[in-house]
Amino acid sequence: MYTINKIMWWRDNEPQVFERAWKFLCYEDLTAFRLCGEPAIDYSLAGRTMAFDVRAERWSDEILSRVGLEPERLAATAPSGVVIGKVRDELAGELGLPRGVAVVTGGHDQPCGALGSGIVEPRIAMDATGTVECITPAFSELNLSDAMLESNYSCYHHVAPGMYITLAFNFTGGSLLRWYRDTLGKQEREDAEAAGMDVYEIMIGLATSGPSPVMVLPHFTITGTPWLDPFSKGAILGLTLATTKADIIKALLDGVTFEMRLNLEHLERAGVAVEHIRAIGGGAKSPTWLQLKADVFGRPVSSLSVSEAACLGAALLAGTAVGEYSSLAEAVGKTIRAVKTYEPNPETAAQYDERYEIYRRLYPTLRDVMHAL
Repeated sequence: MYTINKIMWWRDNEPQVFERAWKFLCYEDLTAFRLCGEPAIDYSLAGRTMAFDVRAERWSDEILSRVGLEPERLAATAPSGVVIGKVRDELAGELGLPRGVAVVTGGHDQPCGALGSGIVEPRIAMDATGTVECITPAFSELNLSDAMLESNYSCYHHVAPGMYITLAFNFTGGSLLRWYRDTLGKQEREDAEAAGMDVYEIMIGLATSGPSPVMVLPHFTITGTPWLDPFSKGAILGLTLATTKADIIKALLDGVTFEMRLNLEHLERAGVAVEHIRAIGGGAKSPTWLQLKADVFGRPVSSLSVSEAACLGAALLAGTAVGEYSSLAEAVGKTIRAVKTYEPNPETAAQYDERYEIYRRLYPTLRDVMHAL
């Protein structure tokens, strides 16, 4: 992220590095260079550098001229899923590979995850629950509207041809459960070890059913979209002497999910409608959490046969590039399937609707206090 800004930092603070560098490469293009001698970066990762013209699909002359950087000092750009060379013979022997293995452009992790979730048409989005919670919808027209900008939504190339994506995310995400585990969850860790279970399974199993009486504002790092406020803080509200650990655990799950519902509303106002969610990542292994998402989002949420969808998406790009599949559409059709779909429970969803109306007021109400802290 913000590659061009980092290059500007070198220019201003380490000018000898800036002047001597032959190329400024990110991980994909560096890996490609080491493998086949051709540094190439795909459009989706180039779009993360803030130096790529997503309309023209090339480095931006306007931006690079302001930085004082020639386009030749960056990697060549290419669509995702195209062959850019072959692994060098001497390196193939060192790695134990046969000669002639193709090197193929990949993609940014979230669009690769979207591809590995089968997100190749509008109105469907991937929801990746890991350290960060991220919803990734796809659409066929470049959306650079004022509403997208106001909610801090980027717009760049999907790894699927002819499509674009955006990211709605909460930096805290699933790391809230890790915070609880490490800070308050000593008993849960001991119980998990004794039972031979995953500690998160124990914790989520304790969570109360229905909305928690406690509310959490999940800004324990910075906010993520739509606010991108680095000075906000997390908050736990509604505590009483009757509050239980189970109430707090459930409030953590509720808070992250409410924050993503807020993002879905902002996306819809920006012209990006989402009607169905496909869940991946560690959180997708919990039926309790997936049902919670369906109830809070008011949309069906599906778990998939492969939860590590970003790796699958990259593999599908490579397989299509070398002719294993005739198209990405065929690759998706042959490899990706929903295991179970969780539909919103009308009664429970109505309860969450009431709590969500309160949640929407938390950040605007607490913002000035958080900044003062």
